[in-house]
Amino acid sequence: MTAQSTTAGTRAAAETAASDGLLRFALKTDAAMTAANGLAYLAGFALLDGWLGVPAALLAGVGAFLLAFAVFVGRVAMQPEISRLAAGGIVAANLLWAVDSVILLLVDGFSPTLAGQIVIAVQAAGVAGLAGLQYAGLRRA
Repeated sequence: MTAQSTTAGTRAAAETAASDGLLRFALKTDAAMTAANGLAYLAGFALLDGWLGVPAALLAGVGAFLLAFAVFVGRVAMQPEISRLAAGGIVAANLLWAVDSVILLLVDGFSPTLAGQIVIAVQAAGVAGLAGLQYAGLRRA
């Protein structure tokens, strides 16, 4: 390997890091927040069900799903080159989550408490915001 090819490789890596910085940040933030929510739901589903008015089994299932999703998002974020397909799928999944959360509130399928409605609405807004940030980062990359 020549010094010139090493310099070109270093320059290409730096350009990739600069162009996908926003996307990488948004994905890492998503992974961390999703993991925290998943752990909270799994650890506290028996306590949260009465406070939120959301069935304990649903909270436990959502918690397990969120942990698995967080691992996936974290793996995508840590790759040397972020897959555009995977990142686009994450954006779509986050938008679907946000829309489904709003539908859940409108349909009122299990009558969450006021606290539950607020948690669902805030989580939907946060997920939609992350999806927007990820989309902006994807377009920039």
